Amino acid sequence: MHNHTLTFRSIIAVGFIFICTAVGWFILGGALTHRSMDRAGTLVHEVKKTWGPELRQQHPLAWYESPAHASGRLAVSPSMSRVGVDLQYEPKRKGLFWYRTYQAQFEANYEIPNPTPIEQTVYVAFSLPSSDASYNAFTFELEGAGVDEPILRDGTITQAVVIPAKSTAPLKVTYHARGVNNWEYDLNGATRVQNFELSMQTDFDSIDFPVGTASPTDRSEAGEGWNLLWDYPDVIGAQSIGMDMPKVLNPGPIASRISFFAPVSLLFFFAVLLIFGAVTGINLHPMNYFFLAAGCFAFQLLFAYTVDLMPIHLCFFLSAAVSLFLVCGYLHAVGGRKLTRIALPAQLAYMVLFSYSFFFDGLSGLTIAVGAVLTLAVLMRATAKMDWSEVFVSGKRAGRSVPPAIPSNPQV
Repeated sequence: MHNHTLTFRSIIAVGFIFICTAVGWFILGGALTHRSMDRAGTLVHEVKKTWGPELRQQHPLAWYESPAHASGRLAVSPSMSRVGVDLQYEPKRKGLFWYRTYQAQFEANYEIPNPTPIEQTVYVAFSLPSSDASYNAFTFELEGAGVDEPILRDGTITQAVVIPAKSTAPLKVTYHARGVNNWEYDLNGATRVQNFELSMQTDFDSIDFPVGTASPTDRSEAGEGWNLLWDYPDVIGAQSIGMDMPKVLNPGPIASRISFFAPVSLLFFFAVLLIFGAVTGINLHPMNYFFLAAGCFAFQLLFAYTVDLMPIHLCFFLSAAVSLFLVCGYLHAVGGRKLTRIALPAQLAYMVLFSYSFFFDGLSGLTIAVGAVLTLAVLMRATAKMDWSEVFVSGKRAGRSVPPAIPSNPQV
C-alpha cells in the first residue's frame, strides 16, 4: 500500500468526488421518479377498468309519499340491518407499482318498515357501489314487490312495495365484486341508526380504517385474518364503516427514495474513512475515494434497473452484496485487513441498513438520526486525544518539496 498524506487539498478533492457522486444519485432518482410517475396514471386507469374501482356501498333509502310533508315524501330507515362482507386481498403488479386489489363478497338483509297505522306504498332505492364495477351472483329480493327482474338505472335499483300498517318487508341483496384500495359502507348521513349490525371477514391481518370511519365494536383473530363487528343497537351520528387494504412495497418509489438519500450514507462512510485514516495513519488517495464512490453507486444503480424484474427484497440484497464485494474487495487490496475491518461495518451500517430502512414507513428518518448520533459518538471517542494541528501541519510539510543540498566545497 502506498500511504497518502492527509492534507486540505485531499479533503477538497474527496469533497468534489462526493458532490459529483451525489449529482449522479439525484439524476438516477429523478429518472426513476419520472419512469414511475409517467406510467402511474395510465396504469391506475387500466387497473380500475380491468379489475374494479374503489367500492363504496350505500345504505338503502326508503320513503313513502306524504302530502303533508314539505318535500312530498317522508324518509324511513330500515328497522333492521344485517350486513356481511368478506374481503379477500389480491394485490396486482404492473410495472414498478403494486395495486391493492381485492375481492368482496357482500350479503345484506334489511327490514323495510311502514311505521304508519295505515297501509303504505314504500319506495326502496338501493345503489350499487360503482357503475364501473362488475357484479357476479347478484340478487335483489324485495318481498312483496312482485317484480322478478329488478331494473337498474344509473347504478340504482328502485322498487315499490305495499307494506301493511305497522309492518315490514324484507329486502335481501347479494353480489360479488372486485375493487381497489379500500371498501366502505356509507350510512348515507343517517342521523340515527337502529338495530344495525355489520360483520366483516378479512384474509389479511394488517387492518386499517379509512379516515372518517368508525372502529369496530368487537374484533377477533381468525387464522391469518380478522372477524370484525360493528354493532349499532341505537346510535345517533354513527360514522360510516370501511377498510383500507394493506400497504404494499412499491419498487419505483422505494428505489427513487433510496437514490435521493444515498449521498447522506456516502457522507458518513467517507467521514469514517477519513477520520480513522488520520487516526491509524492509513490515508487513502482521492483516486481511491473515486473508486469507492463508484462501488457504492453501483448498489443503487443495480437495484434501480433490476427491481422491476425480480422480487424487491431479492434485488435489494443482491445489489447490496455486489456493492459490498466491490468496495470491501477493493479496500482489502489497497489497505489489507486493517482497513477492511473499518470499512465493512461502516458500509453495512450506512449504505445497506440506511437504505433498508426505507422499506418501513416512518423509520428512515429515525434510522438516519440514530446512525448520525452513534457515528458522532464513535468518532469523538476515537479522536479525543488526537492533535489535529500536528496532523495537518505534518501534512503541509510532507507536501513541500525539499531542495537538494548545496555542496560546501564546489569544484569549479
